[in-house]
Amino acid sequence: MTTDSATRPRLAGKTALITGAARRIGAAITRSLHEQGANVVIHHRASAGAAQALAQHLEEARAGSTELVHADLLDAGALPGIINAAIARFGQLDLLINNASSFYPTPIGNVTLAQWDDLVGTNLRAPLLLTQAAAGELRRSKGLVLNIVDIHGLRPLAGHTVYSVAKAGLIMLTRALARELAPYVRVNGIAPGPVLWPEQGLDEATKKHIIGNTLLHRMGEPADIARTVLFFAADAPYVTGQILAVDGGRSVGW
Repeated sequence: MTTDSATRPRLAGKTALITGAARRIGAAITRSLHEQGANVVIHHRASAGAAQALAQHLEEARAGSTELVHADLLDAGALPGIINAAIARFGQLDLLINNASSFYPTPIGNVTLAQWDDLVGTNLRAPLLLTQAAAGELRRSKGLVLNIVDIHGLRPLAGHTVYSVAKAGLIMLTRALARELAPYVRVNGIAPGPVLWPEQGLDEATKKHIIGNTLLHRMGEPADIARTVLFFAADAPYVTGQILAVDGGRSVGW
């Protein structure tokens, strides 16, 4: 006989806030957490249509399980409101996933202050301020912060100095927050490798080179990141302060 505990979704009764949740990796994470029973707060900035479509799809599966939050993560004053909206809607917050990210080249000689503010603001400052705003509630819920970092926070990507610096900062922030928020809140990071090509596109030769330097000799997919999020959320209660590369061995092979 199957017990109720065996069939109960692994995150039933939990609430997750995912930034940049409407598209790409963020949407895959959101769908995966929802499938496992979590209520999801879908943050978006410029993808209102995709966010609404995702929420509608999830609501059809389980009514009353989603909340949409629109905010610009560069507006520091708006960030506590994102956390407050999640708590107001569902009464709790158990999981904060800092996924939203700006990404584009910044070749040395042409770096602007606006590019610095944008890339560092979305990739580093916003995760810090969101986590700070959520810290009290996450302590209460014995929750989890997951930062989506990048293997290029460990080894810089040519032509992307500011982005690489921002992600390196996010890696250190992950470790620092794990120390600051212990023992009640776990903080970890996931470093994707070649899972999706940049929206700006890459030429075929570059794609072939990247795959050739990935030990598994293939692309990953957003579901690989979503499964790793689920591991941290449901199966890793004794893991904190860690960065897990999900990159097919790219960070070893290059």
